[in-house]
Amino acid sequence: MKFGVVIFPGSNCDEDLIYVLQQKLGHQVERLWHKDRDLKGVDFVMVPGGFSYGDYLRSGAIARFSPIMESIIRHCSDGGYAMGICNGFQILCEAGLLPGALLHNDSQRFVCKNVYIKAATSNSALTAGLGSDTCLKVPISHGEGRYYAPADILREMNENEQVLFRYCTSDGRFTKGANPNGSLENIAGVMNAGRNVFGMMPHPERAADEELGNTDGKLIFDSLSAAISMV
Repeated sequence: MKFGVVIFPGSNCDEDLIYVLQQKLGHQVERLWHKDRDLKGVDFVMVPGGFSYGDYLRSGAIARFSPIMESIIRHCSDGGYAMGICNGFQILCEAGLLPGALLHNDSQRFVCKNVYIKAATSNSALTAGLGSDTCLKVPISHGEGRYYAPADILREMNENEQVLFRYCTSDGRFTKGANPNGSLENIAGVMNAGRNVFGMMPHPERAADEELGNTDGKLIFDSLSAAISMV
């Protein structure tokens, strides 16, 4: 499986993601510059975290119109895989590849800390290898991470099992106190109806190396690698 990591002006998690994909998982990785249109034959596009274009207007609102996004939209429309993490999640929502939107945290403050998340479905490449009761400790780092979708869209997403992760306590309870940004229904990640585009606010790439003292995030990448290798 060949991965591509998109780099925008303001991206700051691209090298972290490349390191995990190459060094920890052994995948081939291509760097994709935002002004290019060539996806270089990648099978899976990763849109990393950071502050693309300084987060002016709205997070991801400018990056969504970069030339590379035209190719990513076609790639996903043809059934190709893509995943956005944090700012990447915001960009994919702005591009209409994922339902809903990411609003300012309800605290109106930037939040950077470890949180716990739990898979909301096993019916996705990202979560198929995770136990339904497994709580993962993964960092967040965002000012606009409050997931929102209209009631009818949210109902449809729940019916289709499109919610990937929910914020929880360390023992797996979905409480208000475990929700770091005010997201509806504690939602931390979602996917599209076609189940080939994924987005999440927590940073699994920041919890995927023994040197960091936490490899919970690597479990997510391991699940992804195992699932797509069977496609």
